[in-house]
Amino acid sequence: MKNRPPYALGSVDNALLVLHMLRDRGRVQVTDVAGELGIARSTAHRLLAMLVYRDFAVRDEDHTYLPGPFLASAPAIPGGSALRELRARTRPAMESLCARVQETVNLMVRVGTEVRFLDSVEFPRIQHVTDRRGTILPAHLASGGKALLATLSPDELHALYPDLTDRERAALIRELAEIRTSGIALNIEGTERGVSAIGAALRNGRGSAVAALSISVPSARFAADELGTYVDELRHAVAEAERALTHFPG
Repeated sequence: MKNRPPYALGSVDNALLVLHMLRDRGRVQVTDVAGELGIARSTAHRLLAMLVYRDFAVRDEDHTYLPGPFLASAPAIPGGSALRELRARTRPAMESLCARVQETVNLMVRVGTEVRFLDSVEFPRIQHVTDRRGTILPAHLASGGKALLATLSPDELHALYPDLTDRERAALIRELAEIRTSGIALNIEGTERGVSAIGAALRNGRGSAVAALSISVPSARFAADELGTYVDELRHAVAEAERALTHFPG
C-alpha cells in the first residue's frame, strides 16, 4: 500500500498538489491555490513562482498560471469552473459515504483510456487508503474506470482500444457487460498491491456518465461478507450525488 512518508514535507506536498491542479484544470490563479490548499496568498504566490522558475508553469498577461513545458497532460475537464462545480456538487455525498463506510472515497473522471482522481475524502483510522487526488490509472483496471467504460457503446470501446487481441477484447466486453448489469465494478489489487476498490458511474440528468465514485479499502478489510454493505452504501451515495448533478453538463 502507498503510505504517506513519516516525515512528510508540507511545502513539497503543496507544490505537488499545485502541479495536479495545473494538469487537471489547465489554468489556476493565486486565489485558487490559496483557497484549495488553505494557505496564505503570499505562500501560494511563492509556490507558483518557483514552478514557473523550474518550467512546470508559465504565467500569462492576466496573471493566470498555465501548465509549463514539463506538464504535457491535457486538462481532465475543459475549464476549471466545470471541474470545481463537479467536485463541489459531489463532495457532500462523498463525505457522507466516507462517514458511513469509514473508508476513503474518491471522485474520478475518464480521459481517454485513463481515469484521473479529482477528489478524495479520507477516514481518520490507523490503516486506511490515503488521499488519491491527482492519481492517474488505466481505466480498464480501476473500479471507477471500469464503471465508466461500461457506459460506452461497442464502437466507442473499439475506438479506445483498437489494438486489443480478440481474446482480450472478449474478456473486457464480458466484464463490462456484468458491470453494466449490476452498475458496480470491482478492482481487487488490480492497480496497487494491498488495495481493493468498488466503484460506480455518476450520471447527470440527461443520462450521460460524467464521473465515477469509488470506495478504496485495504485488502485486509475487503472481506466478502462486507461487500454487500459497500454496494448498498455506494448506491445510496450515487443516488445522492446524481440528484446534485441533475443539471451538470455532459
